[in-house]
Amino acid sequence: MSFSTSMTRLITVLALGSAAALSVQAQEPTTPSTPRADQREARQQARIAQGAASGTLTARETQRLEREQGRINQAEANAKSDGTVTKHERRRLHRMQDAANKDIHHAKHNAKTASAPGN
Repeated sequence: MSFSTSMTRLITVLALGSAAALSVQAQEPTTPSTPRADQREARQQARIAQGAASGTLTARETQRLEREQGRINQAEANAKSDGTVTKHERRRLHRMQDAANKDIHHAKHNAKTASAPGN
């Protein structure tokens, strides 16, 4: 086998692989994206986890905030379910996240703290 034959086969394999990847990508259903909502969700989850770890959130507060995040996730999934996130749906998600943000702040800065293990 000569260099040019092996090079030709390599190019053919790469071309077929690229075509297959493009074909798969084209067939995947397009899911509407909500990057700002996703980023806010990640930050809020991190804040809840940090509060639980540091003891500024009690177990009950943590559970309540996690349930609230779950409701936001469900609302986001519902908004995406028809393939389009409308301006109204996006506004609703942002308002829900605004409320969650305030709830996290209030829960982390109130007088309640988690009891230390063993007490």
